[in-house]
Amino acid sequence: MKKRWTNLRVKLPMFIFISQGIFLGLFAAFVTYDDHTNALFQTNKTNPMENAVYKDYPFFTDIQVMIFLGFGCLLSFYRTYGFGGMVFNFLTATFTIQWAILVQGYFHFSHNGQIHVGVINLINAEFACAVVLISFGAVLGKTSPLQLLIMSLLEILIFGTTEWVVLKYLRINDAGGSILIHVFACYFGLGVTFVLYRPQLSNGHAKESTSYHSDLLSVMGTLLLWVFWPSFNSALTLKGDDQHRAILHTFLGLSASTLTAFALSSMLNKNGKLTMADVQNVTLAGGVTVGASVDMMISPAVAYALGMAGATACMLGYKYLSPFLARHCRIQDQCGIHNLHGLTGLISSAAGICAILWASEEVYGPSLYETFTHTAPAEKDPKLAELKQLVPGLVPGLGRTAPKQALFQAAAVGLTIGVSVIGGVFTGFVLKLPGLAAPSDELCFDDELFFDVPYDYEALLNRTTTSEDKVA
Repeated sequence: MKKRWTNLRVKLPMFIFISQGIFLGLFAAFVTYDDHTNALFQTNKTNPMENAVYKDYPFFTDIQVMIFLGFGCLLSFYRTYGFGGMVFNFLTATFTIQWAILVQGYFHFSHNGQIHVGVINLINAEFACAVVLISFGAVLGKTSPLQLLIMSLLEILIFGTTEWVVLKYLRINDAGGSILIHVFACYFGLGVTFVLYRPQLSNGHAKESTSYHSDLLSVMGTLLLWVFWPSFNSALTLKGDDQHRAILHTFLGLSASTLTAFALSSMLNKNGKLTMADVQNVTLAGGVTVGASVDMMISPAVAYALGMAGATACMLGYKYLSPFLARHCRIQDQCGIHNLHGLTGLISSAAGICAILWASEEVYGPSLYETFTHTAPAEKDPKLAELKQLVPGLVPGLGRTAPKQALFQAAAVGLTIGVSVIGGVFTGFVLKLPGLAAPSDELCFDDELFFDVPYDYEALLNRTTTSEDKVA
């Protein structure tokens, strides 16, 4: 048994060092500064306060907290897998962000064969990183760090390609990433866990449980994600009223989902008590359900209603749908990502389509063509010159009608789900290859497999198990 996992001594460092060498070579050959980071473009007439760093860096720092602390703590809810949840999140996130800068840079930020980077690239890369970390939740405790890095490598390639196709050719509205981040990540993760199905875990695992302190650490992650989610949803929206609306709608959606989560958790518990898993996950549902329409004029009441709807769907998913998928569909979703990101992402997608259908100049005024760039007239359309007088800097659009754009939104959802499922299944088969140090069924959800654990680990484990036996 030891031989299975001590091979990481060679395999993990080898994979990391080879990857770093390739990344270093790609950065040296293709990556340079963008206009806001290049000293050559600065003169004595340049106002340093107009540099993009002052607009983008505050959002970057908030998202950093979400990625490394929020996700890390949230994934530490298993009592014997706290190190794995937090540290593998740290490892995977750092690797993924580096790789995403290159992949997204190739698709979105390359000019004359060079990738031009600034803080905005880091924000986009961290959004891509969030995709991987959400998918990670489906296989938490059942994979080695080497498998997670390979999963990140493949998922970013598939995600980057999908993102490029959807944004360049379908031209959808998805400011908060409900389609491209949450829906993609969810169904990719489900595809992976479907292939990595472990029959011996179908009835649970002795170490697949939480403790008082692990639940407390996990809810701390929830609070960090909750507090900074408005930055996540608004970072890439248009500055001004669009960004203002995004922050407002996200807060209202999160507030509504939180109150709904507490009410449903108590109502659906036969003893009327609160369940920590509900507090850790369902309270965040509103941040996803407002995502696709977060910058639109949907009204504060609708944002609140979306938060309530998301929490309700998420709660019912945890209670009824997850057990059904595990029992009948070979989907062992460890963190319930289908409930928090899949169901809510689909609700958000539907809400975004409705918001597009209802959008009009009576509601938005001339800024309609800024928020919905696809509706702006094409370059040769005479109406474009007239609109540019009202909206300076307006870029040519596609001249799409609202119903046509709604069809493109629906097509993007279908394409995203299809590609993510196929990509997840393919990645799952790659992760099943021998030699990747996958833990055995008996050693899943156990930090001792991959870490030098503290001296009191075994005593704490025995003491916790004894206490649980007494309660049982």
